[in-house]
Amino acid sequence: MSTPTVTVDRERLTRAVESANMPTLVAVLHQLTGDRTWLTDPHRPTRSRGMDDNDSGGFAPDVAERIRAAAVDAIEAWVNGRPVAIPAPSGEQLIEMISAAVGEPVPPEFAEMIAEDMGFAVPAPREVRPSHLSVIVIGAGVSGMLASIRLSEAGIDHVVLEKNSDVGGGWFENTYPGAGVDTPSHLYSYSFAPRAWTSHFGKRDEVWQYLADVADEHDLRSRIRFDTEVSTAEYDADRQAWTVRTAAGEVLTADVVVTATGQLNRPKVPPIPGLADFAGPIFHTAQWPADLDLTGKRVAIVGSGASAMQVLPAIASTVAHATVFQRSPQWVAPSDVYFEPIVDDVNYLMELVPLYRLWYRARLAWNFNDRVHPSLQKDPEWDNPAVSINAMNDAHRRVFTRYLEKELEGRPDLIEKALPDYPPFGKRMLLDNGWYAALRRDNVTLVPEAVASIDAHHVRGARGTVAEVDVVILATGFETHKLLTPIDVRGRSGRSIREAWGEEDAHAYLGVTVPDYPNLFITCGPGTVLGHGGSYITIAECQVRYILDVLATMAERDLGAVEVKADVEQDYVARHDDAHARMIWTHEGMDNWYRNGAGRVVSTLPWRIVDYWQMTRSADLDDFVVEPRRG
Repeated sequence: MSTPTVTVDRERLTRAVESANMPTLVAVLHQLTGDRTWLTDPHRPTRSRGMDDNDSGGFAPDVAERIRAAAVDAIEAWVNGRPVAIPAPSGEQLIEMISAAVGEPVPPEFAEMIAEDMGFAVPAPREVRPSHLSVIVIGAGVSGMLASIRLSEAGIDHVVLEKNSDVGGGWFENTYPGAGVDTPSHLYSYSFAPRAWTSHFGKRDEVWQYLADVADEHDLRSRIRFDTEVSTAEYDADRQAWTVRTAAGEVLTADVVVTATGQLNRPKVPPIPGLADFAGPIFHTAQWPADLDLTGKRVAIVGSGASAMQVLPAIASTVAHATVFQRSPQWVAPSDVYFEPIVDDVNYLMELVPLYRLWYRARLAWNFNDRVHPSLQKDPEWDNPAVSINAMNDAHRRVFTRYLEKELEGRPDLIEKALPDYPPFGKRMLLDNGWYAALRRDNVTLVPEAVASIDAHHVRGARGTVAEVDVVILATGFETHKLLTPIDVRGRSGRSIREAWGEEDAHAYLGVTVPDYPNLFITCGPGTVLGHGGSYITIAECQVRYILDVLATMAERDLGAVEVKADVEQDYVARHDDAHARMIWTHEGMDNWYRNGAGRVVSTLPWRIVDYWQMTRSADLDDFVVEPRRG
């Protein structure tokens, strides 16, 4: 990290350090000074509880004051020209530092990934020589934008086709009240594009603005064709190229197609009897009417998952009454900073001392990512597998149960309805954004029933509960198993990928590439959604890096086609399914959107992020059938 060319205001710096996350400050202090005192007791922070930020670090007041004072001195000295004592920690040294910062041992295999994410190790860029390659990217959300950025850096000719009128994908489309991330803002960011976030968990408008700003900074809109929906993509083996047709009838060709259509982009509307008979507004959360006014309305929310949990607290004070129809309850985790803004002092510190931002993000990555992975493994000797699957998972259950009982104290009726009877993390884990407080309101009713039918003015539950309502909000999720829908993708044999996969059984090597579909690469593909926590942007960066590595080799070797070998994909899928068979998401005690009707997990990643990072670090062309370029 280079020395800044600014003059530090010690009073301003002291005030900023008062607002700092103490475990992060300890890591910065050690790196700036090299003094091992800051890695030993009493200066080692305690372990974070769950997903808490642990801002205090568990320090006694006098110890905290000593750390802050030393940090002000060290930062001022660095600003005034003293070099960083440990400019690029790696290996055992980096593991020791991150372990101290998070208050628990971090396995040594994380060192390379952490060093690269923090910029302490910068891999040599893969040279891409000028080539014939042309690429069509389908989608301009998180993955499509990233693909365009990396393709431009590599000098590869490409165009991005986007069905919407601007960038952002799901963040452009989903405008419902309360929409936002349940991953910390500083983690839900490209590794190369930090932002001075205003809140720890960004709401929709700020997240979309972040993506729009990244698009501006990288001139992405000049390469994107907006309002252009793809209807078909067909591979021509003789030409070693793809033909892509849009819904408007336009025909484009390219050597390579990269899909970036996501999995949460096509609303799922269940076939509820009477759905079309409702007399008032009825809509999916992803299709929220721009002019809707819920003031004084009686509202039914169908579903109690992530979007319902965001909508209810946002509208509860406005509506006359809200009735939530819950097919099954969700586990909800607390967060000590969910509602807290990121104050100016913290953003000042992050801007002045980039190391602070890097260490803060690194701690978030550990706390929200692979830390929880061991608790998701089934222990075959565990005594009570119906409600938990191992000792760590059972400890999570006790913590989350105590939190629920505290938040719903005095309401045994709500506790009974809201307490899940399956192990924690069996469904997507949610953060409490005011859900429990909203359920306690006099104008909110939680109905623990699936919806059986709807008529002109009523919603009827499966056990007979009837609610008379003016508006119906369908918080019913997305068609997560129908990847690439509605695009008709046809490969070398002419067979549709829908036939290859079936209706809801998608599979792909690394979640990225499929036999019989040469030069086709999928982002956010089968088995790559994060179920154990963390930011999908991390996975997108892994996948795009892998794809660019394949394209660089194609250019180097003048290849016209690469197609993953069938046995390579079959082996990967077998390992993927075997890993899931030993994990929480195949537990029989609940349904989730990660697995299909046959019980196979289609959507979520079984591996730790660090494992997937290693798998996708570079492409082995021995995994592919390759063809020299013709003509």
